[in-house]
Amino acid sequence: MNTNISDIAFLFNGKKRPISGELYPVFGGNGIVDYSDESNAKDCVIIGRVGAYCGSVYRSEGPCWITDNAIGVQAKDKVNIDFLYYLLCSLHLNRKQIGAAQPLLTQKIISEICVSIPELCVQEKIASILCSLDQKIQVNRRINDNLQQQARTLYKSWFVDFEPFNHVRPNNWKTGKLKDILQLNRRAFKPGSNKSLPYLPIDTIPMNTFAIDEFKANDEAQSSLITFDKDDIIIGAMRVYFHRVVLAPCAGITRTTCFVLTPFDRAYLSFALLCCDQDSSIEYAQSTSKGTTMPYAIWEGGLGDMEICIPTYEIARKFNELILPILKKIQSSYFENNYLREMRDTLLPSLLSSNGRLS
Repeated sequence: MNTNISDIAFLFNGKKRPISGELYPVFGGNGIVDYSDESNAKDCVIIGRVGAYCGSVYRSEGPCWITDNAIGVQAKDKVNIDFLYYLLCSLHLNRKQIGAAQPLLTQKIISEICVSIPELCVQEKIASILCSLDQKIQVNRRINDNLQQQARTLYKSWFVDFEPFNHVRPNNWKTGKLKDILQLNRRAFKPGSNKSLPYLPIDTIPMNTFAIDEFKANDEAQSSLITFDKDDIIIGAMRVYFHRVVLAPCAGITRTTCFVLTPFDRAYLSFALLCCDQDSSIEYAQSTSKGTTMPYAIWEGGLGDMEICIPTYEIARKFNELILPILKKIQSSYFENNYLREMRDTLLPSLLSSNGRLS
């Protein structure tokens, strides 16, 4: 059946961001930006309305708050909300935006898009197939969260509480600075010089997890570029308080808005990553940042000069042997999740064009 989006969905603009809380996710144009105890929608689709994330599509199954940077979408009768989500994902809404300096999507633009949808029973079958792939991705993310918590717990046990050392810091550990174990890399990259490297801009780096979830296309990398290698530590330096600390699963490109850090000795990799991941480290980087409107963490005279307790090589090596397999599992999940996303995105257009012939 050919129809307009307005015939199958209710669209509404979000509202000003509420007071922070804990119960419900707050969606902006770039996904979840906070949590609140208030909600203004439930079981809906969220579309980025303005700016760099104009046309991005997200799904909330429960209550949520949608900010004024996004448009909420709810399904009308005889329309499956999950099917509607995948349908909207297939429309490349970012190509329908207006405005150059400030990209914009309106309810009117989205409402007038013509689509073809099958009967409800077929919608449900299509949604079930695609949801099963997304559910596996979510399972992998939960596994990553558990693995990361294990790593953080062991770091605290060894290097904060000193549990394996009778709760006393060993005398042969040195007091030094973070830059004594990590070097800052600034390997400049010319756009287009290596089209095989994936691009990791700062806003793609997830918050509070080591697991990179996605990369951007190589041709989106345009200016102020630097490269990183597999197993480099990448920290979002711009607005460092967002706590973006990841371990690169492969070589790639990022921008100078990030720190790219490599341990002088690989035996210190796990210790260094978890040291950078500490809330106290992020707070130190924030306290020494430069700028007010858009603060940037700095390395020299900033995070690199943070005083740390440096364990002996032997202790660092043993800790690395214990933690590195956990980190490798987290890294490998990127490749599995990427494969699942590619499978979903390949299936999506063929399923949507089946016109009820799905069996």
